[in-house]
Amino acid sequence: MTSTTSIPISIEFFPPKTPEGVEKLRVVRQQLYALKPEFCSVTFGAGGSTQEGTFSTVRDILAEGMNAVSHFSCVGATRATVREQLATLKAMGVKRLVALRGDLPSGFGVGGEFHYASDLVAFIRAETGDYFHLEVAAYPEVHPQARSPESDLKAFVTKVQAGANSAITQYFYNADAYFRFVEEADALGVQIPVVPGIMPIASSTQLMRFSDACGAEIPRWIRLRLQSFGDDTASIRAFGLDVVTDLCEQLRAGGAPGLHFYSMNQSAAILNICQRLGLAS
Repeated sequence: MTSTTSIPISIEFFPPKTPEGVEKLRVVRQQLYALKPEFCSVTFGAGGSTQEGTFSTVRDILAEGMNAVSHFSCVGATRATVREQLATLKAMGVKRLVALRGDLPSGFGVGGEFHYASDLVAFIRAETGDYFHLEVAAYPEVHPQARSPESDLKAFVTKVQAGANSAITQYFYNADAYFRFVEEADALGVQIPVVPGIMPIASSTQLMRFSDACGAEIPRWIRLRLQSFGDDTASIRAFGLDVVTDLCEQLRAGGAPGLHFYSMNQSAAILNICQRLGLAS
């Protein structure tokens, strides 16, 4: 029996690249607003490559009466460009940011005046005080570029000390990894909420590709089951729904402060999961 304890949810979108994509996302958002998300965030491409699309999608969400959160990455950025973007976001009415170092565009060295997300967090705090609620990223299964789990945890603590209000994790399918990470961060004095990132499973090839790129672990039993379904999309989705709903249940039962869904600009899986969790009205 599914527990009906309420838990706040938030949803992430990426900026569409075509007019058709913009229209499709508008429909998807309306479907997901039924879940009353605490906020909807919009990603920022490598090196800020989608900045215009990001800000435009954020404007649309705000115009629809929802709390819009912009991702904000600092790779290749200067203090002047960050200052300018912060002023733009402030003028739009954005009150919450996801502050990230961001992915390096291919063939791009670490340029700009910010080397780490903690530098960006500190700068935003120095420039704007407490105006923005700042989210940072957390990696329960260790950032793929980290030298060691210890140095990765230390980098996370540095971001918190620089002024982060809360954190959203990379997605994972092993609840123990999340709880261990939160426990270890807590032992180092981290008091902010760490919200687990949830990736619904709709396509096994897409999931494998993403996970290999970002360092998220797909447990062997899940990988083998997905492979055994071959091209049977219906079976993959049904299995994915069971796995992710069960993961959300474990997280909720263990006291996670919220669930942040990576939507991939799709609504069906999230609506199904939230229905099973008793979170859909």
